[in-house]
Amino acid sequence: LGASNGAALGAVTVIYLGLASTLSYAVPLAAASMALVSVLVLLVLAGRSASSLRLILAGFAVSAFAGAGIALALNLSPNYFAALEIAFWLLGAVENRSWLHVGLAVPGAALGCALMLATARALDGLALGEEVARSLGISLLRLRLQISIGLALAVGAVVSVTGVIGFVGLLAPHLVRPFTGALPSQTLLPAGLVGAILLVLADSLIRLIPTTTELKLGVLTALLGVPLLLLLLTRPGASLLSER
Repeated sequence: LGASNGAALGAVTVIYLGLASTLSYAVPLAAASMALVSVLVLLVLAGRSASSLRLILAGFAVSAFAGAGIALALNLSPNYFAALEIAFWLLGAVENRSWLHVGLAVPGAALGCALMLATARALDGLALGEEVARSLGISLLRLRLQISIGLALAVGAVVSVTGVIGFVGLLAPHLVRPFTGALPSQTLLPAGLVGAILLVLADSLIRLIPTTTELKLGVLTALLGVPLLLLLLTRPGASLLSER
């Protein structure tokens, strides 16, 4: 809903300005900051009592704006090589990454995941509806802010290292729900584990496909993710707009 594209915009801006090679933490910080800004703008646009449809439309608007900023950076790139670096980074990949990159991503990702896992019980209450959540003493404003900060830290840290790799986070929860149930407290950790497994499997598959140029990971996850998403949407009673 805009966090990934926002993080990508922050990272691309740093790459465009030439700061990525001189300041090792510039890309993660910019990505996390823009992811947080994107999520906060999304919450403001969606309003206090946001329906699923309003939230999706607001997320589309945020993603479109971030995409326009990325396109502008590509269009104004000072030379071909700078544009190529940005384009390759946007496709998403984990090849040529070292423990240095892991060290850059882990602090933000770990802190972000911890913040989101701490909201598991509150999310269980929210899954029953906002009125029920309020009656249980859950502060919706505090919950949204905590999730926003956690999401921004985790997404920003990971996207700054790997680029944008789509559909993994969307598919993983749907794959684990038949085994764990729909409660967020039961789904969060298994979904994270399944997402990591999907990423490793996709990266391994890329290396087995006989092509003249190795496919980027983000390209493969999109090619596989779109049909799976359509399959999920065509199941009887399936509707992303009706999910809380």
